[in-house]
Amino acid sequence: MASSPTTPIDMSRPNGKGLAVGTLGLWGSTVIGLASTAPVYSLVATLGFVVLAVGAQAPIVFVIAFVPMLFIAFAYRELNNDVPDCGTTFTWGTKAFGPWVGWMGGWGVAVAGMVVLANLAQIAGIYFWSLIGDGSLSENAVVVTATGVVFIAAMTWVSWRGVEIGERIQNILLGIQYVALAIFVIAAMWQYFSGDAPGATAFDWSWFNPFALTDWHSFVEATLLALFIYWGWDTCLALNEETKDPKRIPGRAALLTTIILLITYVGVTVAAMMYAGLGDSGSGLGNEANADDFFLAIKDGLLGPFGWVLVVAVLISAVSSTQTTILPTARGTLAMAAYKALPRKFASVHPQYKTPSFSTLVMGIVAIVYYVGMSLISDSLLQDSVLSLGLAIAFYYAITGFACVWYFRRDLFKSARDFFYKGLLPLLGALMLTYAFVQSAIDMYDVDYGYTVLLGIGGTFVLGIGALAFGVVLMLIWWMFPRAKPFFRGESLNRETPVLVPEDPSEFVRSVDGGV
Repeated sequence: MASSPTTPIDMSRPNGKGLAVGTLGLWGSTVIGLASTAPVYSLVATLGFVVLAVGAQAPIVFVIAFVPMLFIAFAYRELNNDVPDCGTTFTWGTKAFGPWVGWMGGWGVAVAGMVVLANLAQIAGIYFWSLIGDGSLSENAVVVTATGVVFIAAMTWVSWRGVEIGERIQNILLGIQYVALAIFVIAAMWQYFSGDAPGATAFDWSWFNPFALTDWHSFVEATLLALFIYWGWDTCLALNEETKDPKRIPGRAALLTTIILLITYVGVTVAAMMYAGLGDSGSGLGNEANADDFFLAIKDGLLGPFGWVLVVAVLISAVSSTQTTILPTARGTLAMAAYKALPRKFASVHPQYKTPSFSTLVMGIVAIVYYVGMSLISDSLLQDSVLSLGLAIAFYYAITGFACVWYFRRDLFKSARDFFYKGLLPLLGALMLTYAFVQSAIDMYDVDYGYTVLLGIGGTFVLGIGALAFGVVLMLIWWMFPRAKPFFRGESLNRETPVLVPEDPSEFVRSVDGGV
């Protein structure tokens, strides 16, 4: 029986924090990881800007950005094998470096989720009304914002209702996304080979030549954008306690997800370049007017009367990711509360659905308030907050990579496998992301970066660094409460704190049946 919503979690129980153990298999975990990245929306939001930054080298940028993601995925896998805890970066960072670093790692996850939810909601609202009537309502800010709020509320309910229903919905939504991407690639290739493509450009292996990249700052900008479209695969790690084998399935799902994304993004990018070319007019990928929504710009020319298929795909992608983005943050705050890093209420688990009930609802409410607030102040401010998202992503991914190296420091020379997967590769991934964080922060400081200027400097810098700094303020406020002392003294969570899930995967089956 799971904990009641107001009963403290029994840390000695074999099924841990009261979540729905034994629910997800490898396929379900991979689907949720893929859905969290919102592959169609991610391509729509970034492909044009990446091409504007690096031109024909866009495919190799997606490959290069994949490298640190893969290295950090190894870090997630190794840490999860030893500590399969739904707190992920928070828990691992605390075990490796102590409570202060761990708390900030957890905050980085929360910030990234909150910011992207606002953007996903707006995209969902715009694309929903693009399908209705003449599409004019998609330009009505009030209607779009209200619709976005409805989408966040609906997906919050799905997340609160249970992982199983969420997995079933995601299977359908992800399937539609990949069917749409397949239609896009097939149609683009058909028109290219038939001679009907508006900007037909022959495939060239030089697109994959990293030495053809000539401008370092443009390369860094494009790589950060590419990092954003890979982000989200770690959701399957946040659901580790709800899988049938928490030590193995989440790590395998993370690696499988990143590889599938690499193939998807590179394949679609190459097809788009062969179809539309790199020209700066018409449907060309170099046309700045197409940068923020390439699919919308070419849908009619590519699919004719069926152009709405791409619109539906983007809508579904945004809605799908809205639901899966809520999952890791809700479970992260559940873990933080279980270890006394947040108020006890955040550890509440629904007695029937076995989801982090209070954390899920709070996540939905905060996302709605943030989205509405940003929309009321300025749409440009909302866009800059999205541009700053890469800072939070690089921040907590880097913490995870460094945590892996330090946590396993005594094991690194026991075998070649340990040296590479627990040491060298996570370290390289963390260093790459640290550099991306620092360089991006420097670039964002410039007033010409993004859409707004705040305090006399780039608004993107203020929002990105400010959001992380706000976490320091919240951490210090919580530190002053008596209940927080066990955490900050390293008593409720440290390297020796036992794993709060069954060691034997078979125990999950028995726990689901009420046998544990």
